Amino acid sequence: MNVFRMIALPLTFLLCSGLAQAAEGLIVVKSNQSVAATADKLEAVLSENGAESAGLELRPTEVAIFGNPKVGSPLMQCAQSVAVDLPQKALIWEDDGGQVWLGYNDPEYLKTRHAIEGCDAALAKVSGALAKFA
Repeated sequence: MNVFRMIALPLTFLLCSGLAQAAEGLIVVKSNQSVAATADKLEAVLSENGAESAGLELRPTEVAIFGNPKVGSPLMQCAQSVAVDLPQKALIWEDDGGQVWLGYNDPEYLKTRHAIEGCDAALAKVSGALAKFA
């Protein structure tokens, strides 16, 4: 094996493994199955371990999940990892003083988290829509 190959192979491995960790805070696990088979397996495991009531009280809290494939799909074309944050979610909660709040991820945060480049128009559209909805 020549010196170039001895250096290039480990370097290529390091670069490729770094791509899988592209989004800050995103844990990725390699699957040896197809996307559909992996999703089916996850759903089955989650169903087997169904959530039971924890017996704890919580002030009123809801999460709304919504999206528009015409906007989200172009973002995923720019950075596929953004799909973990799509569709959009909005958190609506009541604080201990009775005040109700609405919160959602800032598209600029998503841009930074997923290193999205070249999708400023789509991100602006998402920002405008979220502000309008809120």
